[in-house]
Amino acid sequence: MKTIFTLTVTAALATIMLAQTQPAPPSPADRAQHQVKFLTTLLSLTPTQQQQATTIFTNAATAEATVHDNMKSAHESLQNAVKANDAAAIDQAANAIGELTAQITSTHAKAEAAFYQTLTADQQAKFAQLHERGPRGGGPFPRGGPGGPPDDRP
Repeated sequence: MKTIFTLTVTAALATIMLAQTQPAPPSPADRAQHQVKFLTTLLSLTPTQQQQATTIFTNAATAEATVHDNMKSAHESLQNAVKANDAAAIDQAANAIGELTAQITSTHAKAEAAFYQTLTADQQAKFAQLHERGPRGGGPFPRGGPGGPPDDRP
């Protein structure tokens, strides 16, 4: 009787655990909106600048989302190659990760450059200061994280 009860409770808990899902990551539009809100607070963006920034950062986040999906696959390929001790596959996966990292870096820099052009001279000066002393001293935009470029800032 005790065994049946234990199995029933274990099965019920397992069912509950499996039914719970991880929350979805924020959409590119949500990420852009958060970024624009942050920059509006720091730089006093006008409504026109907010709209321009939202478009710029949504487009960049959308482009980066696809690359991040590819990055995840490339990291999985690398791990499989490591487990198989396949030097050629390791090189191939490492090269793919390098190319994808370059794409993310380029997309991010182009968005930042486009945003910078929408700012007044005073805002550009503030932005430059933010960039110099932003999170961990390297800029107002987060870097690193799963599938992203390494955070090599001091």
